[in-house]
Amino acid sequence: QWLQDEIMKLDAAQAAVRSEGASTQTIEGVYFRAHDLKGLGTTYQYPLVTRLAGSLCKLLDDPAKRMSAPLVLIDAHIDAIRAVVRDEIQTDDHPTGRILAETLEARVAAHRAG
Repeated sequence: QWLQDEIMKLDAAQAAVRSEGASTQTIEGVYFRAHDLKGLGTTYQYPLVTRLAGSLCKLLDDPAKRMSAPLVLIDAHIDAIRAVVRDEIQTDDHPTGRILAETLEARVAAHRAG
């Protein structure tokens, strides 16, 4: 239930971006929720959530570049986190979980490389 509560907070941050638009404040809200999940995923037996949230944090880490992060990539991370919890994919030993994590991490790396 605690993990679901954290995901609901992330959903609310995503909804704020959609309803209010991407701003320093709304994107920062997503970053802080992702940062919380990065720290809590493994605690709640979901190291894959930690990995996915870590990838999202890496995308949004630099406040000076945060606004250039593609919204579609932010949404893809949030959708992936939601999906792995819904489908109880706890680790990247699961082939779907591994592919999700690797693909998102590659897209973040490509974005950061310019």
